Amino acid sequence: MIDSVEILPKGPIAASIRPPGSKSITNRALVCAALAEGKSVLVGASDCDDARAMCEALGRLDAVVEHDANTATVRVTGNGGELPAGDVELYAAGSGATARFLAAVAALGRGTYRIDGSSRMRRRPMKDLLNALDQFGVDVAAETGNECLPVTVHGRGLRGGRATIAGDVSSQFLSGLLMAAPYAARDVELEVVGPLVSRPFVDMTKGVMGSFGVVAEEPEPGRFAVAAGQRYRPQRYEIEPDATAAGYFLAAAAVTRGTATVKGLTHDSIQGDMEFCECLRRMGCDVRYGPDGVTVVGRQLRGIEIDMGRFSDAVPTLAAAALFASGQTTIRGVAHVRRKESDRIGDLAAELRKFGADVVEREDGLTIAPGPLRGAQIDPHDDHRLAMALSLVGLAVPGVIVRNPGCVRKTYPDFFRDLEEI
Repeated sequence: MIDSVEILPKGPIAASIRPPGSKSITNRALVCAALAEGKSVLVGASDCDDARAMCEALGRLDAVVEHDANTATVRVTGNGGELPAGDVELYAAGSGATARFLAAVAALGRGTYRIDGSSRMRRRPMKDLLNALDQFGVDVAAETGNECLPVTVHGRGLRGGRATIAGDVSSQFLSGLLMAAPYAARDVELEVVGPLVSRPFVDMTKGVMGSFGVVAEEPEPGRFAVAAGQRYRPQRYEIEPDATAAGYFLAAAAVTRGTATVKGLTHDSIQGDMEFCECLRRMGCDVRYGPDGVTVVGRQLRGIEIDMGRFSDAVPTLAAAALFASGQTTIRGVAHVRRKESDRIGDLAAELRKFGADVVEREDGLTIAPGPLRGAQIDPHDDHRLAMALSLVGLAVPGVIVRNPGCVRKTYPDFFRDLEEI
């Protein structure tokens, strides 16, 4: 492990790259495959820490998971929805999706399932999911008073019925319940109370479920229904490259006024973070969609005002690009990102100021007014997205050093190697 990495300016990039498989799709496909009866093959799967945590945990729930990192392939022999009946310890590491999906899946079993995670994961919210599970009659409780991990589920099968769930903290709560719902005793109906953040991730969940043979319906906006008795069918499932990871390289073209092509992603991607491409277009870049890729050609950037609530993982990337724009950029609608791996408003603002920007922080976003840029030593606050996004500044500004680069293992272990290659 190294303590820091310096990013060296190289002039306009001319790059073509295929990022690793989507972490978000991988983890959803793993859950569906683990609950199916039979053998699935996931092609192009992510090999990040989050995906490894999910593979390990599902193996403890009597799925057989064989992960071949060299070929980016995972073979899963599902448990058919039959979870082990004893005491099972599940470890989510630093993965919010893993913790939240496992809590919902564990409700299907008839054992005792204790879910824990890293020290940082122990500070991330679980309350809204626990409340929804309680409405379904699930005996679930956090071991401490802050309603975070560790969480223990005393499973006796998911009875189904109707529940409400808050949508303004994380869409992962709803996604986890939807994936578990087909194995409930009765039909499941979930009503989202308030705004639903990161809505495209729920559409992704529904899409992956559909590929494995289960239909999740939305009879009206904010109300979701899954009929009981459906079962996931084993599949050969191909996973798209990660759109959030793609954004770093597309933004690199914008920052250096170069050209970057990301292979394997198209305008029809099921990943909401492809909306980031349109942000770059609004900022002045030339964006071209092809049959097997998307290309961004960097131009003089201009500031924009945008609500990023639908694709908030791209906030740090857009903020980095905004440093090079003429005029200020305002990002709003992302109050929930304060409770991610870091405070992605407060911590991000602090790091952007190190480069010379004037940053105004608000509860639901920030405004970035570029100034004369200077090098800086960046603390990513143990947040993979801050580390990757802020490293882009070093492609055009000398003296940028990123501390704790190893934190990118959470979603993109080879990021700095790939950045060096471009």
